[in-house]
Amino acid sequence: MAWRLLAANNRNNNGSLNSNNNLNNNGRFFGIVLSQDITFMKRYKQLYTMLCSKDNIYLAYKKARKHKTLKSCVIEFENNLKENLSQLQRELESESYMPRPLETFILRDPKTRVISKSNFRDRVVHHALCNIIEPIFEKLFIYDSFANRLGKGTQKAIERFENFKREITKNNTKRAYVLKADIKHYFENVDHNILVKLLERKIKDQKLIHLIKIILNNHQTRHLDKGMPLGNLTSQFFANIYLHELDWFVKHQLKARHYIRYVDDFVIIETNIKTLEDHMLRINAFLRENLLLEIHPEKSKFQLLTQGIRFLGLRIYLHHRLLTKMNIRKFKKRLTKICEQYENNEIGYDAIYDFIEGWVAYSKNANTYNLRNRLFHPLEYTFGNEISTKEYNRYLKGSRHSL
Repeated sequence: MAWRLLAANNRNNNGSLNSNNNLNNNGRFFGIVLSQDITFMKRYKQLYTMLCSKDNIYLAYKKARKHKTLKSCVIEFENNLKENLSQLQRELESESYMPRPLETFILRDPKTRVISKSNFRDRVVHHALCNIIEPIFEKLFIYDSFANRLGKGTQKAIERFENFKREITKNNTKRAYVLKADIKHYFENVDHNILVKLLERKIKDQKLIHLIKIILNNHQTRHLDKGMPLGNLTSQFFANIYLHELDWFVKHQLKARHYIRYVDDFVIIETNIKTLEDHMLRINAFLRENLLLEIHPEKSKFQLLTQGIRFLGLRIYLHHRLLTKMNIRKFKKRLTKICEQYENNEIGYDAIYDFIEGWVAYSKNANTYNLRNRLFHPLEYTFGNEISTKEYNRYLKGSRHSL
């Protein structure tokens, strides 16, 4: 099938391949300490052929270009789209594909982070890979893992925290404590060998495993066979697979029901602080022995729920929620940047619309009516030709009072 015909058959940019029809709904993925039944689980082979298909590569390209159609790297790739996609497919089929060097830059927001950006053609490969393996692992993840998953996200995590809070405090009538923890330098300490072993529990196709190793090894760090680049789609997905072991340990070994994880941050709510202290010790031991990680001693602490818990950019109290000052600063900075990109014709209004829509939905989790009024009033002038009064009012819609 020609690449141009695929364009007609793939109108939906958010489509996904039907690669999960054969998933074993009864199977469970046990953590390292619960691995007795792993030999009875189904493992998948012949996945690499699916990855190399024209349909999958074209779908991956459509996902990789979303909201980036005005970027120079996308325009350059699309100048010879058919040949570039065909060349990528040939390289994958012949197992000669090699990723190009990562573009690295420093981001301060305000914490200093090293961000590594992949070449656009490599991002297409990342999407092609995740199209195939994400449905296999998605059904294995626990409900209370909320990062980088379809139908999850920060808003769902906050709602879950609220449900847990009401449940454990009997509608705010009992005292409760929270363990708020962070895994120290998580992305730079992910061990490649452990990650590959976890992937091989479900993936039998060695060609696919070889491709994953190539992607992992493209990121050079101080430590051999360690680390994943911040910014890669594959890093976000692999992060969930790696810490799925922790999720199962906490839920099924520690029996901690009120546990929520978002990437490398997690919270546990209990009525007894001694229980949380025991959880902290056992989690740290588990991370060190099984995943070669540790809890960050300076960013992890026990708190009374009434003191206000900082989680996912909010400070959550018993009866209301506020955005943190750092979160507001980051949004203002990001809004200024995308407005400049819009004025320079680097992005279209659709990208700004999606960004604002996402932040508005998130900010409505807190008491932000007046804040949104201050932030979005100037948008009427900046985007006067494209933003309607009805749309502007929708940004402000929400309660003036506590949630």
